[in-house]
Amino acid sequence: MNQSYILPNAWSLIEEGFDPSRVKSSESLFSIGNGAMGQRANFEEYYSGPTFQGSYIGGVYYPDKTRVGWWKNGYPEYFAKVLNAPSWIGIYIKVNGQDLDLYTAKEVHAFKRELQMQTGLLLRSFELTLTDGTHLRVESTRFLSLAQDSVGAIEYKVTLLEGTADIEVKSFLDSGVKNEDSNWDDAFWQTTSVKAKENIAFIEAQTNKTNFKTATYQATEVYLNAAEKIAPSQTMEGELAVGHLYKTALNHGDTITTYKYGGYILDRKVSGTLESAVYEVADSATSAGFEALKAAQADAWKAIWDRADIVIDGDVKAQQGIRFNIFQLNQTYTGKDATLNIGPKGFTGEKYGGSTYWDTEAYCIPFYMATKDQKVARNLLQYRYNQLDKAIENATKLGFSNGAALYPMVTMNGEECHNEWEITFEEIHRNGAIAFAIFNYYRYTGDYSYIPEMGLEVLIGIARFWHQRATFSTAKNAYVILGVTGPNEYENNVNNNWYTNYLASWCIAYTTTQIQKVKDGYPEDYNRIMGVTKLKGTEIDQWQKVSKNMYYPKDQDLDIFLQQDGFLDKELLPVTELSKLDRPINQKWSWDRILRSPYIKQADVLQGFYFFEDQFSLDALERHFDFYEPFTVHESSLSPCVHSIQAAKLGRMEQAYNFYLRTSRLDLDDYNKEVEEGLHITSMAGTWMSIVEGFAGMRIVEDKLSFTPRIPKQWKNYSFKLNFRNRIIQVSVGPDKTIFELNGDTEMSIRVSGTRQVLYPGKSCEVLRS
Repeated sequence: MNQSYILPNAWSLIEEGFDPSRVKSSESLFSIGNGAMGQRANFEEYYSGPTFQGSYIGGVYYPDKTRVGWWKNGYPEYFAKVLNAPSWIGIYIKVNGQDLDLYTAKEVHAFKRELQMQTGLLLRSFELTLTDGTHLRVESTRFLSLAQDSVGAIEYKVTLLEGTADIEVKSFLDSGVKNEDSNWDDAFWQTTSVKAKENIAFIEAQTNKTNFKTATYQATEVYLNAAEKIAPSQTMEGELAVGHLYKTALNHGDTITTYKYGGYILDRKVSGTLESAVYEVADSATSAGFEALKAAQADAWKAIWDRADIVIDGDVKAQQGIRFNIFQLNQTYTGKDATLNIGPKGFTGEKYGGSTYWDTEAYCIPFYMATKDQKVARNLLQYRYNQLDKAIENATKLGFSNGAALYPMVTMNGEECHNEWEITFEEIHRNGAIAFAIFNYYRYTGDYSYIPEMGLEVLIGIARFWHQRATFSTAKNAYVILGVTGPNEYENNVNNNWYTNYLASWCIAYTTTQIQKVKDGYPEDYNRIMGVTKLKGTEIDQWQKVSKNMYYPKDQDLDIFLQQDGFLDKELLPVTELSKLDRPINQKWSWDRILRSPYIKQADVLQGFYFFEDQFSLDALERHFDFYEPFTVHESSLSPCVHSIQAAKLGRMEQAYNFYLRTSRLDLDDYNKEVEEGLHITSMAGTWMSIVEGFAGMRIVEDKLSFTPRIPKQWKNYSFKLNFRNRIIQVSVGPDKTIFELNGDTEMSIRVSGTRQVLYPGKSCEVLRS
């Protein structure tokens, strides 16, 4: 680990001392967002050192044409770039003609940055001495409002600590931005209008090709010693920037405070013009004032934490880790906008592109189902239904027919936009994760309505794909699936990846069952769906042949399923025999060497055991865990959480705890040495799963909540809440007992370590550990 400067704290990320080598990492870690927009923790003032400037608007993207040396039929035409948007945070300070710049200052003292997760505030303070000896203190507070998602607010204070000085404050907007990467160096944005009026300024810009029209705005107020309001001395307008300049003289002890309100307005979300919307939002924010907006922010976060918090007693680093993950998940996706999804970097960076991966269905939906209203998770499923036509189109480009649907590995609007062939063409297991999410949503919420209304059409398209993708092998007398990449992306173009084959068979069987269920219970929906899909009984019969006669690679001597054909042909050296100098192998080894190695990027066979654990014995899990985990390098952020859950189920709590720390502090401790590029948002939901499904053993068994509580020896107690079918259950796990409390109108029964318990509203239920 190359990162240990984040101080342990239960509710905050704290960095003390200024180190330019940490700036990019901290810009990622201290990122803020509100579901509709977000930004890296860039400095408001000018900074001449290395930095990764990034501000992002939910759903706004550019289709950067794919750049490859060759082209194949079906190859994605573009790689969707999450766009770096015009910046609104700029507050440049000049003192006696010198830039206030941490990188070039003579000396920086008492630098502190804090992300207060309880209230959603980003704070920074420092003292510095400029090259001419001027001594200043700076304090800033920034947040993006959850209550008004087009509003951000900054309070920026500069205090002169000795002598006198002339000071200039330039509050401005800048559309001269670019992404860190561009395939062809195309311009992603064009600025169409730059305007300023009184204390308000805005830039209208639109994306090339996708034509998202946006307004980036600011409203600024500047005060001397909190009492004297300073009028702008100059309005500055350029082709790509606009703002206001404020000037005054400071004496020893004087403070100049800038209040800045800004953000983004998207034309698709307003009924009138962007300009009229800017004035309305800016006037509203200014009238409310910074303190009122900050108080509303605290209230909004309190409501989130009241439902989603996990409290850990006795282990501050573990506590900090889970809260950081919960905080970032809620900053990224609030559930208010059904057109948005959970990007793998959220609003913290540009790597990977796209807004939607299979991560949403496999990892994120359980978190949102349990910590928010179930409508939020339903919106995520509806998102896939709305893109079913595109999924069918994607499959058609690859040669499939008859309504077969292949959902994209990476997408913004339903079209595949990943530009690596082994992912685009071969990592087809993502289809199965979507079907599993439909099953998982009904299993947890009890809301079946999604399936007849939308989900069955999705399932039919997926089943058709699996039927056509499978090939009958005469030699094996079974159906095989050739040329795939499983979750373990360190194996490409393999035959019969066990996880993929198992998912395909399960998807067909599950779809067949749901067709009959909808036919029996929802005849109107059934007739509509059969009319739309033109599905016949003879086609279902063909599906079932594939499902019932699927081939699964297995070694009889070891009594384990093989990750794919030929896995045992590899030189099976465990990870413990790798030199530390070779880690991470994805940064140290050639791709050829990785592909020939036995090393597994993330849970693959064990991912299947996680999804379908009720279909395998505990002994089988133990055999497969003991065989595959020693070859797993966990260089995917999605890997440690699955292993933590499995280790806990096996009663290996020390191993489960270590995997939990790795998943919860993946970014805080920069395990993969890449946090500068942004955070791993979707895997953060796995951190929540590690505690709730791993340590607490939460499952749905026979349509009821079930728990098998365990606790790491490092913890005194941990507790969390679940929203289960519109009833809130609080669970508190200690070394000797587990306490359940029900907030609802009616009693409910649960199972704890296999024994039935009845919970009554307003009463505690204590269950001793045997």
